[in-house]
Amino acid sequence: MSAVSAGRLRQSAAWGVHLFTASGAAAGVLGILAIERGDAAAAFGWMAYALAVDAVDGTFARTVGVKQVLPTFDGTKLDDIVDYVTYVILPAFFLLHFDVLPATVAVPVVLCPVLASAYGFCRTDAKTPDHFFTGFPSYWNVVAFYLYVLDWPPALNAAVVVAFSVAVFVPVRYVYPSRTPTWRAATVGLGIVWGMTMLYLLFCLARQASTPRHLVLVSLAYPVYYCALSLALTVRRSTPAVTSSAAHPR
Repeated sequence: MSAVSAGRLRQSAAWGVHLFTASGAAAGVLGILAIERGDAAAAFGWMAYALAVDAVDGTFARTVGVKQVLPTFDGTKLDDIVDYVTYVILPAFFLLHFDVLPATVAVPVVLCPVLASAYGFCRTDAKTPDHFFTGFPSYWNVVAFYLYVLDWPPALNAAVVVAFSVAVFVPVRYVYPSRTPTWRAATVGLGIVWGMTMLYLLFCLARQASTPRHLVLVSLAYPVYYCALSLALTVRRSTPAVTSSAAHPR
């Protein structure tokens, strides 16, 4: 293969990766249409597709070397745009449409994640050099799923949404599952099991309009593990600085 042909092949692969990333935005539109039809299972299915794309497109981009092959196209900006649509706007619309929140305060409550995540996505330190997310990384698709299937009182759901909105501003370093080196194998492995469980729950939701509650509760173990690991690593990182400050008072 000539150098010219190889270069064109790499460019095609790079554009293919960007198109793959952009397909998440298309999934966002299809998810909104599913919500308007009242089809919760289909809406979550499109959220799951977008989540799967986001989980692997970065690996594809680094493998192809998209920044070097297409230096004038900002794939990171594209990824942020798609993520804001699918992780924030789509779940927010879902929470409003399916009456998960108290009717009297639904709009102001759902605007909390919309505005908080707008700030979070624009932080220059949203992703740290050692591969952590700063503040709650706007997993509103996951929040929406659990609030819907657990069927908690709307007032409690509103409190959860507001609490996670505040968490966007709290400088806890959340694990980047596929890149944070500490406990990566366990995090990715458990994440795969959790993902397969979620797909089964979506299948149940689509077939029966309900989900096995005991399996939903078991599946919560992974989000709890994720948050606990993130908090533990944040505390561990900050401990030396606190100790040093105490040992050398001004």
